[in-house]
Amino acid sequence: SETQVMVLTGAGDSWCAGQDLKEFFRALDDKPAERRKAGWASQEWRWRRLFTFPKPTIAMVNGFCFGGAFTPLIACDFAIAAEDAVFGLSEINWGIFPGGLVSRVLADAMCYRDAIYYILTGDPFDGKKAAEMRLVNYAVPREKLREETVNLAKKLMTKNPHTLRAAKEVYKLCRTMDYWQAEDYLAAKGVALRATDPERGREEGIKQFVDEKRYRPGFGAYHRSKG
Repeated sequence: SETQVMVLTGAGDSWCAGQDLKEFFRALDDKPAERRKAGWASQEWRWRRLFTFPKPTIAMVNGFCFGGAFTPLIACDFAIAAEDAVFGLSEINWGIFPGGLVSRVLADAMCYRDAIYYILTGDPFDGKKAAEMRLVNYAVPREKLREETVNLAKKLMTKNPHTLRAAKEVYKLCRTMDYWQAEDYLAAKGVALRATDPERGREEGIKQFVDEKRYRPGFGAYHRSKG
């Protein structure tokens, strides 16, 4: 409950090099039940838990990001990459396609032309290109990566955590709704947030802006009580 923002990064030269090929494709090749169990376990943390994590999540991409790594990358709410980080969908080079959920999540995070190009060629690309394609929010020189990630985390920590959670949920769920479903859902979610937010953020924000003239919502968050 004390966690406010989660940052996911890697050790050494890799953010995530993808699936353990020796274990998954050799050690378990003739053990389909165990292979399925291992696949389910990996999807549990790198997609289901991460995508639905109640706090903001940031992928701090410090190095190689290949294959299965695209699933947790896209599951995170934000992604900041080192300019020299190396990304790749190399599956085509050894006779398979991007499986698991990789092909599906790419459809959400990349435009068709970019995704199909890298899926079918297997060409690597760097952090600058990832930012240009909007796969990551932005890329920075490696020596600035931690600083920029911490700055983003601190900015998020100034916001009402209950509203942050609700905002994540409604955006992610609304994407698969039609307009009529979304209208009803958003109205109900707004009522629920007002009833359950211990900070009473909506009321406090309006009071500080309209009545007290203490802040401007277009330029920052309302002043939250430390108590």
